Amino acid sequence: MSKTLHLIKLCVGCDSPAELDEWQRHRWQGKPAQHVTRMWPKREAELLDGGSIYWVFKGVMQARQRILRLDEAEGEDGIRRCTLILDPGLVRTAAVPRRPFQGWRYLSATDAPPDLPSDRAEEPSLPPEIARALAEMGLR
Repeated sequence: MSKTLHLIKLCVGCDSPAELDEWQRHRWQGKPAQHVTRMWPKREAELLDGGSIYWVFKGVMQARQRILRLDEAEGEDGIRRCTLILDPGLVRTAAVPRRPFQGWRYLSATDAPPDLPSDRAEEPSLPPEIARALAEMGLR
């Protein structure tokens, strides 16, 4: 049985997977993307066993990125932080509604939404309110 574990994080500043993908491509130019978080995950080994960060856009989880490694970073304030080093490719997933939360949360592999089939991965994202309504009805 796999011990894989994932993270869930609200995507602040981007309204859709396409917007995040474009921003990361411009920012990281094909190199692994990075996301700095204040807390270091205690379940690091499980995250590094194939785990991903699942991004929530306006209340709907719609994409993920594989976590490649965790690096330590020190902020200007001298506080130790965790840099999530992410695969540069964003993978679209089935839409799942999520309530707002702060920071990140763990997500078990069994609760993770499935990836969209490759022929649907390039579809434009639905407006958040429609994606949320469909997901709440069990339609992905």
